[in-house]
Amino acid sequence: MNELLQFLDHKAYNLRVSSLLMTSFAGSGHPTSCLSAADLVAAIFFHAMRYDPKDPKNPDNDRFILSKGHASPLLYAVYKELGILSEKDLLGYRSINSVLEGHPTRRFPYTEAATGALGIGLSVGTGIALTAKMDNRNFKTYVLVGDGEVAEGAIWEAAELATHYNLNNLIGVLDCNRLGQSTESINDHHVHRYEEKFKAFGWKTYTLDGHNMQRIVDVLDEAAKSEHHPVMLIAKTIKGYGVVRVEDKEGFHGKAFPKEELNEILQQLAVRFSKAESYKEKTIWHPVLPTKTATAKVANTTATSGKQNRTIQIPDPHYKKGDTIATREAFGKALAALGRIAPEVVALDADVKNSTYTEIFEADFPLRFFECYIAEQNMIGVAVGFESRGKIPFAATFGAFMSRAHDQIRMAAISQSALRLVGSHAGVSIGQDGPSQMALEDIALMRCLPESVVLYPCDGVSAHKLVGEMVNYTQGISYLRTTRGKTSVIYDVNEEFPIGGCKVLKESDKDIACLVTAGITVFEALKAHEQLQQEGISVAVIDLYSIKPLDRESLLRLGKKSGSTIITIEDHYPEGGLGEAVAHALSDERLHVHIMAVTKLPRSGKPEELLALVGIDAAAIVKKVKSL
Repeated sequence: MNELLQFLDHKAYNLRVSSLLMTSFAGSGHPTSCLSAADLVAAIFFHAMRYDPKDPKNPDNDRFILSKGHASPLLYAVYKELGILSEKDLLGYRSINSVLEGHPTRRFPYTEAATGALGIGLSVGTGIALTAKMDNRNFKTYVLVGDGEVAEGAIWEAAELATHYNLNNLIGVLDCNRLGQSTESINDHHVHRYEEKFKAFGWKTYTLDGHNMQRIVDVLDEAAKSEHHPVMLIAKTIKGYGVVRVEDKEGFHGKAFPKEELNEILQQLAVRFSKAESYKEKTIWHPVLPTKTATAKVANTTATSGKQNRTIQIPDPHYKKGDTIATREAFGKALAALGRIAPEVVALDADVKNSTYTEIFEADFPLRFFECYIAEQNMIGVAVGFESRGKIPFAATFGAFMSRAHDQIRMAAISQSALRLVGSHAGVSIGQDGPSQMALEDIALMRCLPESVVLYPCDGVSAHKLVGEMVNYTQGISYLRTTRGKTSVIYDVNEEFPIGGCKVLKESDKDIACLVTAGITVFEALKAHEQLQQEGISVAVIDLYSIKPLDRESLLRLGKKSGSTIITIEDHYPEGGLGEAVAHALSDERLHVHIMAVTKLPRSGKPEELLALVGIDAAAIVKKVKSL
């Protein structure tokens, strides 16, 4: 044991040195946050974890999430100690061509998920730990959490769900270094307060001195033996530990030491940790490799890791033209159809499964359905964890409530996670529930994400087929916007709905305008078309089911052919919605784009009353066309 402790102290010393080198050469970073957690990280990677550093995709590897992402130098320093990175690599930290970013992203292939927006890592770890349970795998997931981020509500959403699912394979390590960015953390150094909170949420807890290697090792060994509960190690540490002039002092968060001071600081560090600095490794250290899980144990699931590597073909639905079905229900049926042919598909919901219709999937595949309760932020983080382990997660809730998880969605986009998100109850057409339940910002929220796809079907066939498109989109987040009320099926089941396409529903050589719409207002546009036809006025109608990316060529062709006039109609606020997407796409063309959208605060009422109130029903469309 004495030899082990000396070895780990040596590794912790090396992590501190590398962290100081990286941040000073970069001229920025968070060295004091690294110094507090170096002992913990050394013990986790070089004692507790079982993994093959040369094979990061090994499905039996223990996993590590750096939730306090600003301590990224520690993560990179570990992989320098493992021989994966060189000192030259470290000195490129935070530079434009380096994968070693200021907060970790998946550009560095040993990163499980992008972190840095605090409060997200424990949710991701919960998702990863759930995949291990689901696949009957033995690996454990370690999450390093900062005490400042424990003020985030998503931490407690994750804590409660981890207990609910008995995730004894999830081990959190709380670096309680007392100081946040601008002031003390909410509980200062009172580690017992954190202990009481996590105990109340059902976690097994340990408090410890985060700089006492013997205690750290003993507690990590105990944590690995937990039989029923997730475990949280609450480590009292000193921010800036090892550099005397900044230890436990405010005002040094996020401040790199000047290069010219670095040699002096490293000399002080060598004196402070003289035994660790002078320690010579007697043998080449090899990590403890994971114990392979017997293939026979993995039932009805895949145990892959990394990106999806096959195309999945959804079977056609059984709808007929004229049938009525809500697109939210068509989604639920399509998801269940996917589940029958793709065992890697999992579904997550936020206590609205009987409204989003994920309950159909749950009935068929209860072991692949995960109720996340009314905790949308955590649901998205958990979905990121699933996706990182090779699952294909569909996460659903009311579209309005996606907004409260937008930080997690934004970070998932930075992770390039292929999440499939479904927002039901879009727009004023939901009716009497009123504005708090109406998704009127969701298209904008999803359009603004890098590599995102935004889809808005109008009938059961298009909803079904677009779910089939989503399952094969792996470059980023895809979002399906669904409607509460039933609509008529207008498409044949053999129609295809490729991402980036549209459907031209009405077209003639006499069109004076082109109506561009999606979802519920497709039917209002078709009603308006019929009324105008009766008055001898012709307009084209486009179902722009793919809002991002959109079919610019078809819009341009129909727009020029239709009096160079386009009218967009959407059940969404104008800012960031379908109309702005069309206007932007055609901004360099000589076309007039008129946007009809929800421009006032809606209220409770019948769907048809609300569509009229906000001016996006058939009558309003007819009036607009005549005014032009």
